[in-house]
Amino acid sequence: MLIYKFNERFIQAEFVRRLNKFLVEVRIGNKITKAHLHDPGRLREILTEGRKLPLIEKGGGRKTNYDVILASMENWVLIHSGYHSMLAEKILRKKLIEELAKYEIEKREFKYGKSRIDFLLTNKNKCLLEVKGCTLLKNNTALFPDAPTERGRRHILELIKAKNDGYDVAILFLVMRDARKFTPNWQIDEKFSMALKEAYGKGVKIIACKIKYKDKALYYDGKIKVVI
Repeated sequence: MLIYKFNERFIQAEFVRRLNKFLVEVRIGNKITKAHLHDPGRLREILTEGRKLPLIEKGGGRKTNYDVILASMENWVLIHSGYHSMLAEKILRKKLIEELAKYEIEKREFKYGKSRIDFLLTNKNKCLLEVKGCTLLKNNTALFPDAPTERGRRHILELIKAKNDGYDVAILFLVMRDARKFTPNWQIDEKFSMALKEAYGKGVKIIACKIKYKDKALYYDGKIKVVI
C-alpha cells in the first residue's frame, strides 16, 4: 500500500565517512561534500565506504546543503528518521494496522510525564503511541536498537506508567528492512530490552511493520511477527 511519494529530485552520492552522529562525507561525482544524517543509530552495516546514498538538496542557511534519505542494501533502506512520524500518521489514517484501526489521531507530540510521545489517539479510550524506526537486520530478524538508548528506555518506562494510569498504550516499530520477525536487541541494550519486555508483560501493544521503498515511493508492506 502506497503511503508516501517523494517529489524532490534525488542526487546520487556515495558514502565516504561519518564525521559525527549527524554528519557524513559523501562523494557526488568527483566532489567530496558534507551531508546531514538524520539518524542517531550506529548504522555500521549500512554506512560502509562506497555505499550509494541518494540525497535531497536543502537550503535555508544550514551547515550542509543535503539530507541523506536512503541507502542501497539488499533493497533501498530509508535512513532518515524525520519521516517516521509522518509515515505512522499515514498508516493510522489509512487504518492499515488492525490493533490501531479503531483510534483517531487527537494530537501529535503529546507531552506525558517528562516525555513527548509521538501520538495521542482516541476513541472511547485514550491511547499513547510511540513510533520507532528500525534499520538493523541479522538473519532475517529486525533488531532495535542498534546503539544503547537511555532516552528510548525512559520512553518505555513512561509508557508503562501511562498503562498503569489507564491509557491504552502501543509501540510501533517501522522496520525498513526485509525482515521476517522483530525482536529487541538484547546484546546491544539489555536495559532497553528489559523495559520493552516489562511493557509487553503489562499489556502494552508491541507492533512491527515493514516499510518498503520502490520508484521514489514508500509502501506499507505488512506486519511482521514480534518476539519479545
